[in-house]
Amino acid sequence: MRYGDDDRESGNIEDRRGESFGGGGGFGGGGLRIGGGIGTVVLVLVALYFGVDPSVILGGGSPAPVQPPPGPAQTRAHDDEARFVGRVLADTESVWNAQLPAQTGQAYVEPKLVLFSGATQTACGIGQAAMGPFYCPPDRKVYIDLSFYDDLRQRFRAPGDFAQAYVVAHEIGHHIQNLLGISGRVHAARERMSEADGNRLSVRLELQADCLAGVWARHAEQTKHRLEPGDVEEALTAAAAIGDDRLQRQARGTVVPDSFTHGSSQQRVRWFRAGLDSGRLDACDTFGAARL
Repeated sequence: MRYGDDDRESGNIEDRRGESFGGGGGFGGGGLRIGGGIGTVVLVLVALYFGVDPSVILGGGSPAPVQPPPGPAQTRAHDDEARFVGRVLADTESVWNAQLPAQTGQAYVEPKLVLFSGATQTACGIGQAAMGPFYCPPDRKVYIDLSFYDDLRQRFRAPGDFAQAYVVAHEIGHHIQNLLGISGRVHAARERMSEADGNRLSVRLELQADCLAGVWARHAEQTKHRLEPGDVEEALTAAAAIGDDRLQRQARGTVVPDSFTHGSSQQRVRWFRAGLDSGRLDACDTFGAARL
């Protein structure tokens, strides 16, 4: 991506890296009492997505092991990544402050993005690095431990700065859904459904966030010419790398579509591309789509 030293970094970054966190007994007990939204659902889905036992979230599990402090080289890399994330977040603010009211008539409320190391307290419970990046609807914050970008490069084999930007844009997509009331409706509907039907609804929610990430990318390119050759391919590689089918095949050698919560690699690529090609929120109606 094309960023220079004079490009703005968002003022909505909350840096908790290096803070000590006494999480106690992990997610057991009352650690996930939330006031609304889909906080619990988000955390469980992300945990399943990145291979964390959901019992750690839903009760009775142990907290994630304390990670050793990063060395100097890793610290410098993460500082560069923090500046990059701040610039991506600033771009999402510019795009959505213009596009959300223009396309929906609703004002955009900028979320906070929290950088943390290891574990941190959220309105959705205790967030841990092993869960990957996530959005918490009750506090309207995106949470990310920058060590996830190491996983993106190494475990998921999806390198590149635009792949990193896609991760942020996807979580901001969840914020858009929260502002529009979509997340709350999905959470309410899931409570009345079977697990398999609830999973299918979650897939539509996640694919819509992928599409909204594509909408952002389209307007970031049109207004600020952010994309370089190969950037779109980086995002498509990342979307494909974290499809449910690919993750399940890597983890256990088989694919169980009824347990999908985020969508297949092909679906994730298709919906990111739908947003990128159109730049329109109405192109992201995954809930009305006959085919995902």
